[in-house]
Amino acid sequence: MKTLTLLRHAKSSWGDAAQCDFDRPLNARGRLAARAMGREISALGLGFDRIVASPSARTAETMAGLAEGHGAGFDTDYDERVYLASVPTLLRIVHDADDAHRRLLIVGHSPGVERLALLLSGDGELRDLVADKYPTGALAEIALPVAHWRDVGEGGGTLTRFIRPRDLDPDLGLED
Repeated sequence: MKTLTLLRHAKSSWGDAAQCDFDRPLNARGRLAARAMGREISALGLGFDRIVASPSARTAETMAGLAEGHGAGFDTDYDERVYLASVPTLLRIVHDADDAHRRLLIVGHSPGVERLALLLSGDGELRDLVADKYPTGALAEIALPVAHWRDVGEGGGTLTRFIRPRDLDPDLGLED
């Protein structure tokens, strides 16, 4: 059994129209949401054997906020392929994961992370929530009944958790 967790970066700032997309930082609400999600990850006892994240500024800041809220740092591999990745690219990253790792976290962007969550998960109430909206800062956990990451495929998983920042604090869902 493998567990894939997909986290969309927290809310970023659009304050500087001239700023390159890659360099956009989190806004104040995004920083609060990242810390809240880190606290929730800690409270739930979630752990990850490997973390692969986009190297964008907003994703790196999300990881810093998670670590602050969690109370401990995360050993993160920043991989350029995750930045604005398509589903096939994200699936390749999953397929290439070392089978010694049981729990993989990918931290990335819209629309790739939500489309991958939908592709891999079967029907259910949580899947309907993901299909409705996968807001910034949200985390989806998918249980995959496989021994090897290369065997992960369409509809083979079960969405076991979907946590949005607004589930932790209603103020974190404004304008999302």
